[in-house]
Amino acid sequence: MAETSGDMNRRLRPAELQADRDAHDALKGISDYKPANAAYTAANVDAARTAMEAGQAREVQKQAEADAARDEAVRSEHAYHSLLRGVKDQVVAQYGRSSDQAQAVGLKKESERKRPTRRPKPDDGTTPENKPA
Repeated sequence: MAETSGDMNRRLRPAELQADRDAHDALKGISDYKPANAAYTAANVDAARTAMEAGQAREVQKQAEADAARDEAVRSEHAYHSLLRGVKDQVVAQYGRSSDQAQAVGLKKESERKRPTRRPKPDDGTTPENKPA
């Protein structure tokens, strides 16, 4: 009945793990359990469960550390971005919007901006005379 999973990298479903825990708990109640294969002793099952639970606890801790590191990285990215926006404002204030310095920090010169143009109203066949009331 012992089987090896085809994909050892795939997570087991929580229901499968719970069924395994239930079976292990039931095994503890069988006082005369003596397997023919020594690999399946109750002590080995206890050790495997302890190792599994320790691994899961480490995973949770490492995930919390990774989440905290990501949050810190996001905060520092926003602080850096905000600071650079202020720098760009200061360059415009000091040198002007159409300066080479403004262009050097990634802004478009005012003289190179495309002027807005009026768009003609769409011709959908309605005129003030034949508009439905």
